[in-house]
Amino acid sequence: MKKLVLITLLFTSLLNAQVFTGKGDKKFQVGANFQDHGTGITATFDQGLGTNFSIGFVANYLLGVKEVLGEKPNFADRIDAKARFNANIADVFGIEEHFDFYPGLDLGLKNFGAHLGARYFFTEGFGLYSEIQLPIAHYDNHVEGIFEKYNNQFNVSVGVSFNL
Repeated sequence: MKKLVLITLLFTSLLNAQVFTGKGDKKFQVGANFQDHGTGITATFDQGLGTNFSIGFVANYLLGVKEVLGEKPNFADRIDAKARFNANIADVFGIEEHFDFYPGLDLGLKNFGAHLGARYFFTEGFGLYSEIQLPIAHYDNHVEGIFEKYNNQFNVSVGVSFNL
């Protein structure tokens, strides 16, 4: 009987997990960032402004980096912060309410770029996400330095997502 009640509660909580609710919706995500020459941590925050769009920010910090010519990058080389815009379009395509699909644009300290993400919520407040980011335009195409590629290249992040 206890197992039946537990399974019923779990199933009910899964049914109520709606991913993006529109205006006022707030999401926080934290995860691992993977790219050439380093791995790190990433955190995002998004706030819904309308039925299908949100704005927010993302911050990346590279923890595990490879030395280049015997040198490791300093703090400024390891960090990036971006403002972002998402088009939350899962409901436009009739995808189930537990899943959110969001392409978007971001403007950061190192470049102007795009991202494509997806998140799946298991309960009302907890889910998993995955996101790819790529630069569209670098601010300086002729950067002279050994760490110019850090936080300025294609990367993938995966982690957990929370409703706030």
